[in-house]
Amino acid sequence: MISETSQPITRLPHFPVSFFSVILGLGGLTIALQRAHTYLGLNPVFSTIGLVITVVLMAVLTLAYLAKILIHPKEVQKELHHPIKLHFFPTIFISVLIISVALLHSAPDIARNLWIIGTIGQLTILLRTISVWIQHTHFEMKHMNPSWFIPAVGTLFVPIAGVDFAPLDLSWFFFSVGILFWFILLVLFFNRIIFHHPLPEKLLPTKFILIAPPAIAYVALGRLLGEPSIPGSMLYFVALFFFLLLIVQYRLFSAIKFYLSWWAYTFPISALTIATILRYRDNGDSYLFYLSGALLIFLVALVLVLSVRTIKAIGAREVCVEEE
Repeated sequence: MISETSQPITRLPHFPVSFFSVILGLGGLTIALQRAHTYLGLNPVFSTIGLVITVVLMAVLTLAYLAKILIHPKEVQKELHHPIKLHFFPTIFISVLIISVALLHSAPDIARNLWIIGTIGQLTILLRTISVWIQHTHFEMKHMNPSWFIPAVGTLFVPIAGVDFAPLDLSWFFFSVGILFWFILLVLFFNRIIFHHPLPEKLLPTKFILIAPPAIAYVALGRLLGEPSIPGSMLYFVALFFFLLLIVQYRLFSAIKFYLSWWAYTFPISALTIATILRYRDNGDSYLFYLSGALLIFLVALVLVLSVRTIKAIGAREVCVEEE
């Protein structure tokens, strides 16, 4: 029998890179709370607590995955060559970019360094991922799922802080690449979901990732242009449509067993919440104020529920276990 003290070591090989999706959820919530403080009058203590928790957990997960790289490099290689797990590696660098945005006003020097790290890492993993797609050595249509959007999401996130730290053309470069691959992947995904087998239960929560690219693109375009725009409005309402489309399917999602992939609900909803708050800032329409508040309450409740479920799953040894 494995002793209690050896369990963390034996579970380390199965520590999934997808664990960083928790940081996406918590970091997205933190930024949403910051924007709610600025434009909705929310007490700043909530965003401060969120930021501290996000940074501490990011440090813990980074150390854990570094330990896996050093001690179990073959397991990391397996993830890098897995047709689904490969697409979660960008969550590492998106997490860095999110923290950079969260620190943009309170610690700009740290934010700049994190942005540089996140941007270089995001570009590197994006080039590798697309190279793997082109080589087409082990992919089938059944492998296509919304997690494939994650590299594009990370690319769209770069300009949000990038306009403050680098020449504007660099941010336009990442924005343009992100929009291109969002369009391509959107077509591929609808082909897969309509004409092929449905997603397995474990990956159903990743459908919410559909909300993230247009919502983040709306925020990024606002930063790039410095003012509201018609293309920005189109992006926002596409994100809102995807949210409504998925919410009306709530019965499908409520019947799913808990998996770490449940955290895929959080970041897209936080992206939509941030976009809605910023749209309220620009337009001042009262319905946007109430929609922002409703989305924020929903997001906070969702993160709290998922945090409790995740802690319980870790305690029950249902996380960091061997899987396909």
